[in-house]
Amino acid sequence: MKPGDTQRKPWIVGVSGASGTPYAAAVLRALLAAGQSVDLVVSRASRLTILDETGIAFRDAHWQDDLREWLGRGADGKPGTFDVPVDGVRYWAAGDLAAGPSSGSYATKGMLIVPASTACVAGVALGLSKDLLQRSASVTLKEGRRLVVCVRETPLNGQTLKHLVSLDEAGAIVLPASPAFYAGATHIQDLVDFVAGRTLDAAGVPHQLYRRWKGELGGGSAPSGG
Repeated sequence: MKPGDTQRKPWIVGVSGASGTPYAAAVLRALLAAGQSVDLVVSRASRLTILDETGIAFRDAHWQDDLREWLGRGADGKPGTFDVPVDGVRYWAAGDLAAGPSSGSYATKGMLIVPASTACVAGVALGLSKDLLQRSASVTLKEGRRLVVCVRETPLNGQTLKHLVSLDEAGAIVLPASPAFYAGATHIQDLVDFVAGRTLDAAGVPHQLYRRWKGELGGGSAPSGG
């Protein structure tokens, strides 16, 4: 690194196998739009979900092309909705336990798991570190960095609730993927962007993904410019 250079300090984004890959895409787009660096970890199970929900086969050898196609799709599945450069993304294979994010000495701003499956929640809560996603989350917690867990499951059983309490007690922010309607949603993308926006709020990353509550009734039905 040359004198005066700024050390890259990314957000880790972990995508688990839960339904809700549009949430992950919206978070990734917003992070990149905010000028943030991203380290991406896509679990093996999530590849099946991405394929099922988008028709895109996410491949290690072609991850840039596949990521660009994935982030370009709207929440309704329409391709070419967004044009997203992916130069700010570094991809790590889920099985690479020697990757940068597996070590506490690898500098990051924190980690967002979106969506987080109940299996992922259990693995992180129990400290299993069975793949890079879980290991990165464990490292994030032990280093005292911000960990946002966007859990996407319903209903939740008692064991998962205990795991979520354990994560909260360990310092993580538990953020259920619960869209709200007061922001004036008129499209599925609006609901997705609300959850993505709340995830970024928890991380402290600025964005303009949804209309914020201003304490005035009827704001959700007001024109966007009002």
